[in-house]
Amino acid sequence: MANSLVKTSTRVPKMVVFDLDYTLWPFWVDTHVNPPFHKSGDGKVVDSRGCVVKYYPDTPKVLKYLQDKNIGISVASRTGETDGAEQLIQLFGWNKYFENKQIYPGSKDTHINKISKKCNIKLDEMIFFDDEQRNIVDLERLGVVSILVKNGMTMPVLINGLKTFSDIRSNV
Repeated sequence: MANSLVKTSTRVPKMVVFDLDYTLWPFWVDTHVNPPFHKSGDGKVVDSRGCVVKYYPDTPKVLKYLQDKNIGISVASRTGETDGAEQLIQLFGWNKYFENKQIYPGSKDTHINKISKKCNIKLDEMIFFDDEQRNIVDLERLGVVSILVKNGMTMPVLINGLKTFSDIRSNV
């Protein structure tokens, strides 16, 4: 009986939105790596100099977990290296996870509002993960539960973020 009470009071977001740089991968795509990217003979993703490009170790687990829970996933990145970011998402095999991608210079307000409109999901049904405090502040002003990511996405960061979302939205 206690479990059923917990389940009815747990709120889950309809959409999780991630920043890319220093959130899903440990670099700025427009500064620290050199596009174009490709897969090497051993299947590793490398940049134009032959340097291996890696994402945070938990990123695939985080994306798969959300997909398995039928929670929508989108990306909001203000990078100017749009082609490089798209190329990495494709090479990492992540396109299957993302319902919407807003990757271009500009404000996260614009990104999140476009995701909201295109996916028909209200801002208060979303949670946003980013490594920059200014973006967290901007989206919290819009009513989006926003989580500061300090050392890249991990499963504990995701689970704690989902708990924060549930706690905030269950008290509304």
